[in-house]
Amino acid sequence: MRNAEPRLKFIKPMEPVLVLEPPLSDDWLHEIKYDGFRVQLILDWAGARAFTRNGHDWSKRFWPVVAAAEKLKAKSFILDGEMIAPEPDGRPNFHAMHSRMSWNAELLAFVAFDILYLDGADLRVLPAVERKALLWDLVKPAKGIIQYSQHVEGGGAEFHAAADAMGLEGMVSKRRASPYRAGKTDAWVKVKCWDVSDFDLWGIKRQAGAETRALMGRDGRYAGSAALPKGLRERLWQRVKAGKSPPGLPQGVPQGVPNAIAGDDVEWLQPGLVGTVRTLRGEPKLRHATLQGFREKE
Repeated sequence: MRNAEPRLKFIKPMEPVLVLEPPLSDDWLHEIKYDGFRVQLILDWAGARAFTRNGHDWSKRFWPVVAAAEKLKAKSFILDGEMIAPEPDGRPNFHAMHSRMSWNAELLAFVAFDILYLDGADLRVLPAVERKALLWDLVKPAKGIIQYSQHVEGGGAEFHAAADAMGLEGMVSKRRASPYRAGKTDAWVKVKCWDVSDFDLWGIKRQAGAETRALMGRDGRYAGSAALPKGLRERLWQRVKAGKSPPGLPQGVPQGVPNAIAGDDVEWLQPGLVGTVRTLRGEPKLRHATLQGFREKE
């Protein structure tokens, strides 16, 4: 006989706000920022399901995790977490996600970092630190395909430094007393680590009343822009006055520079310059980036 109770529904996830420095007070929990797909696991009387951050049912793609969720000792729950493709050392490999979803889903893992509902009780009003204790009781020892996101309390700067040294994307910090509220909120913040790497330096964008930016590319594609410190700006401007490319994009640069970027206020440089850029790790394009220096391409 079919159960008369309605099935549990997907809940819009809580989203962290990006900040550039970790919170320093002791009323924050700090966790690794896992590089994967945000997933919500739901178990009710009809079985388990897995939903993406936008509420799409991807249970078939994540079937081994869904099967493992049905073995947890609870009648119903809603778990929030990240689906990752872990390497042997446990670090997530985002580039392996798609191939594992298609061919080796049993090599995925779900890292649970919050619990919203358990056996008839809505837990969202509880403090984050209490929700995590209930989550641990449910998923422990959490060494298999369903894992647990460990946290530390306080010491945000030290935690961020450790994540950076390990080559991780960043960290997420949560106020220990915060309830779970859908959407973006500053009760959760994400702090990314920084990368310093080389890009092709294509041009300079100067706008009245706006910051001067260096336009960068990589492998023939537009990668974004970087802030241009005053000393470097003056050196680059001397190069522009000494001779620049004809109007339009430098020869050999393909499509990909947005129309809003490639305007009359851009001075395109002669090809052959490499710029060293400091930028947030794990972003598809340069973000909060700053040009550190430039040199001739070898």
